[in-house]
Amino acid sequence: MMAGFPAAYFCIKAFSETDQTEDLKRMASRAVIHGDDDQIVPFADAGRCRRNSSECEAQVYKGAPHGLWHDHEGPGE
Repeated sequence: MMAGFPAAYFCIKAFSETDQTEDLKRMASRAVIHGDDDQIVPFADAGRCRRNSSECEAQVYKGAPHGLWHDHEGPGE
């Protein structure tokens, strides 16, 4: 929410047009943490990692928004 318009635009453009499958394969941990109520990057759209890698673990937080790190309690909190 604190990014300027050009930065936000180019960030969304880069993430939506870049296939990051090869980058994910090189990572030691391939966990994707996502809220199922993300209105900015819907889980169905972001689930490509899970479909492209059998080693990718998806952790989905029910009711969590896009900024789940800042304003959503996780399990047991």
